[in-house]
Amino acid sequence: MRVLGIETSCDETAVAVVEAPPGDAPVGRILANVVYSQLTEHRRFGGVVPEIAARAHLERIDGLVAEALAESDLELGDLDGIAATGGPGLIGGVMVGVMTAKAMAFAREKPFLAINHLEGHALSVRLTEPVMFPYLLLLVSGGHCQLLTVRGPGDFTRLGTTIDDAVGECFDKTAKLLGLGSPGGPAVEQAAKGGDEKRFALPRPMWRKPGCDFSFSGLKTAVRQTVEKLPGDDARAVTDLCASFQRTVADVLVDRCSNALTMSPNDTLVVAGGVAANLYLRGRLEGLGVRLVAPPVTLCTDNGAMIAWAGIERLRLGMTDGLDFAPRPRWPLETARVMAT
Repeated sequence: MRVLGIETSCDETAVAVVEAPPGDAPVGRILANVVYSQLTEHRRFGGVVPEIAARAHLERIDGLVAEALAESDLELGDLDGIAATGGPGLIGGVMVGVMTAKAMAFAREKPFLAINHLEGHALSVRLTEPVMFPYLLLLVSGGHCQLLTVRGPGDFTRLGTTIDDAVGECFDKTAKLLGLGSPGGPAVEQAAKGGDEKRFALPRPMWRKPGCDFSFSGLKTAVRQTVEKLPGDDARAVTDLCASFQRTVADVLVDRCSNALTMSPNDTLVVAGGVAANLYLRGRLEGLGVRLVAPPVTLCTDNGAMIAWAGIERLRLGMTDGLDFAPRPRWPLETARVMAT
């Protein structure tokens, strides 16, 4: 089974072709995975500009589809399905990807699969690792921070979510305050190496409280206040602050995951999303005493391979979508009830 996946929910235009073995077993093979990053277009604005992002997707998408097909040595007619991120995300970009996928599906009479961007992250680990359902998922990115039980495509129970800011946003803000550039997550992780993680005492919102919800707005404020007081002649101040910030985030994530494992006992914890690329955070989560699994670093950030794989998971179950599917700027991942915390 071969599926082409398109991801255009933010500032990466990504197309991939993924192949899966017969049956419903995890672990597939990436035949092509091409990404165009729009960092140059948005850098001077200090953040992603939706209109510029949508225009860049439109300019690049056809070429990337052709490149992915050529790299995989396939034609559209050889595919078993075409998947695209249907939301959530910047609606202009989502529309570009969805309409491109619909056009190809219609022209070649192939199944169309509208993929929730978060489900792409949630299932991506099964593309490269033999992880079986159910498992506990820590989904951490620039726009999302959630703990969920994953039982299969479209079958999620949310245990906790952020009540304000996402952890990835907190990394980005910290990097911006310190002049480290973007993307913020890798910049802070690099700057933290060799730093004194105990030098700055930062607040740990929700730490040791019941439930699995997160909060990071207070930590963002504390970092800003600390930056304003940093001595200008202290060459190690930035390194130590990044290390202290990273340690604080890890303390919170470990605490929340520990509560989640109590609420929903499981022997596997999957961490996915852009922040999952942080190796320090992965190391801290390994101390929870359960099997920790994460996608390869290259599949943690937005990519077409995770969308193609989610398409395969759904296509195996006959979960296809009509060409009347409407792109969605908001699309909650969980379909089961929200568990009380």
